[in-house]
Amino acid sequence: MSHIESTVAEDTWRVFRIMAEFVDGFNTLSQVGPVVTIFGSARSKPKDPYYKLTVKTAKEMVKQGYGVITGGGPGLMEAANKGASEAGGESIGLNILLPFEQRANPYVKTHIDFHYFFVRKVMFLKYTHGIVVMPGGLGTMDELMESLTLVQTEKIHKCPIILMGADYWAGLVRWIKKEMLREKFINEDDLDLFHVTDDPEEAALIIKDFNVDYEHMKLD
Repeated sequence: MSHIESTVAEDTWRVFRIMAEFVDGFNTLSQVGPVVTIFGSARSKPKDPYYKLTVKTAKEMVKQGYGVITGGGPGLMEAANKGASEAGGESIGLNILLPFEQRANPYVKTHIDFHYFFVRKVMFLKYTHGIVVMPGGLGTMDELMESLTLVQTEKIHKCPIILMGADYWAGLVRWIKKEMLREKFINEDDLDLFHVTDDPEEAALIIKDFNVDYEHMKLD
């Protein structure tokens, strides 16, 4: 068997592993109730201001009736799971299996492992009622831009996207307005796809109010 034939055979069987990850994710997350997805850096430490802000933000989400989904790892993911767990809410971790070991943080109550990043990304957004993006690096930026793109193109249901940490996101927002909007690569109303705040209570209320209005619209 040639290398190409071997690769094709492996890819065919890989489809079943992908299907299994989707089925596991759908079966688990469809049962957990309303949730908010929180993205953020894996590198932040418990003493960092953004770690503390993330804990508070997750607690406010639980107060408004939402569980929390994170990537299940350390840093701000841990902070979000900690806040949700301490507030008595659903605390979900979608862990990615990497060549270097990454274990779910100790505050995760519901845990799912994924081999494929793209399956995990679907699960972050499939059942969420809102997206909160804390400060982070390239992975967080990837998650933010994909979320904005999918909402903009209506490939997922519309939901609020909150950027927590006004100082951190200020440069990006200025660049989006100065460059993307000026060049007409986005429309003026695309700026309404996200909200910037430092207030966990405001973030939770934005998500809550949106979903209340959305449910009323469906009933009408």
